[in-house]
Amino acid sequence: MSHRSPLLPLLFALVCIGIALYPLVGDAFYVRLAAKIVVLGILAMSLDLLVGFAGLVSMGHAAFSGAAAYVVAALINKAGVTDLPTLLAASLATAGVTALAIGWISVRTSGIYLIMITLALGQMVFFFFHDVSFWGGADGVNLDAKPVLAIAGIELIDLSDRTVFYYVALACLVGTFVLLSVVLQSPFGQVLRGVRINEGRTRALGHDVQRYKLAAFVLAGLIAGLAGFLEVARSGFVSPAHLGWHESATVLIVVILGGMGTLVGPVIGAFALVFLEDWAAELTDHWKLIVGLFVIAVVLFLPNGLVGPLARSGGREGLGKALARLWNAPARLFGRTPAKRRDDLPQESAGDA
Repeated sequence: MSHRSPLLPLLFALVCIGIALYPLVGDAFYVRLAAKIVVLGILAMSLDLLVGFAGLVSMGHAAFSGAAAYVVAALINKAGVTDLPTLLAASLATAGVTALAIGWISVRTSGIYLIMITLALGQMVFFFFHDVSFWGGADGVNLDAKPVLAIAGIELIDLSDRTVFYYVALACLVGTFVLLSVVLQSPFGQVLRGVRINEGRTRALGHDVQRYKLAAFVLAGLIAGLAGFLEVARSGFVSPAHLGWHESATVLIVVILGGMGTLVGPVIGAFALVFLEDWAAELTDHWKLIVGLFVIAVVLFLPNGLVGPLARSGGREGLGKALARLWNAPARLFGRTPAKRRDDLPQESAGDA
């Protein structure tokens, strides 16, 4: 999206305020669900950096967060480490190295080949943790303890406390949004946008496109590692399913659902998908059908995502186009061309009369 709307940062601020106040009035179950959404939003924002701003569609993104989560579990259960800064640093380092390795190979391809190679490399990471008994195998691993930040024997942050974790995760969400906003406004971010729009011209201007792509991969991997750290601290459990292509596809759907290239879109997409899944699961055993139909409807009638109408021309032009698309939806579904307005019809010239 070429024209950024000032409504998007405002929307993000309102969402964060709502998340911060929700534990005061919300049910405990939905507070835990909101914490899950916050973590998923961080992971989706990291993928949005690749997909929405650099034009790099990755189907192995869950490998970064999953590998980080496994390292945290191993350090806690096998080495007895519970120090929060140490575990966070280890998870970020693991995710960064994994992203560097996968990105170094992947950035040499593009298009469908990029999707295929990230899928293949992501599955290699999946089977590494799935087949090696040290990591717990297919059953996964339960944490024996949660990360704790203590100074001089005084516990300042204990992530086993659900309320503490909730606000730590929210702070990470805000920090991720601010960090990516600053990065994308920098010369580095402008080059990434140029790579997405026209890679050939960007290369002709003298930029080393592959290095920029690799840097984007590593940055996205580091943020995904933060999400992996928070997820294993939230749930106290990690399994190979956290690294599989299904998880990567889910994160990609969240980005598309909310709106690519907006940063706030992935957060809205996470809210929409998780709450829709919870609501539909209460209605029927075939809840995935409802979720699938909703995603298809958004792709057809809101191709720029749920926040797309707000992302152009201050929201008015985009919202008008979105409403027009919805108005004409029945005609398109049944193969009829929507009727044109009188103003859109060709006018007869004097010679034709």
